[in-house]
Amino acid sequence: MTPAINLADKLKLSYRIHEFDHDASAASFGLEAAAKMKVDGAQIFKTLVVQTDSKALAVAIIPVTTTLNFKKMAKALGCKKVQLAEPNLVLKSTGYVLGGVSPLGQKKRLPTVIDDSATNFATIFVSAGRRGLEIELSPNDLATALTAKFADIGEKS
Repeated sequence: MTPAINLADKLKLSYRIHEFDHDASAASFGLEAAAKMKVDGAQIFKTLVVQTDSKALAVAIIPVTTTLNFKKMAKALGCKKVQLAEPNLVLKSTGYVLGGVSPLGQKKRLPTVIDDSATNFATIFVSAGRRGLEIELSPNDLATALTAKFADIGEKS
């Protein structure tokens, strides 16, 4: 079990686990998950850790088919500017390696924003804490578990 699955159990969330053989040479972990699980990429969400202009960390959860709009994310957080956090800072803060960062079960709970497109689906998929492992759950349950808010933060790649 991963910290993400342990937290989902502790919070009594309704979820399903999906596992697939991860290919280390995959260019995009999220698009690989979509292809291997035969799920629309718009329903699979990646977890990105950003750093604000005041050096605070936050989490953005966006579809794997989109890129993060930094201006929209900064606005959602109420700051002037954000950028992606350095990989070693992500590992230190979340306890997860890139490509397997789950929004659930992070070492430190960070302010979290979920792209509002998640509300178009009954369930979405996010990393369950390691590459090749996804957790499927309601976007509202995810938001409640993380005290997250929904906002328009992505843009089509």
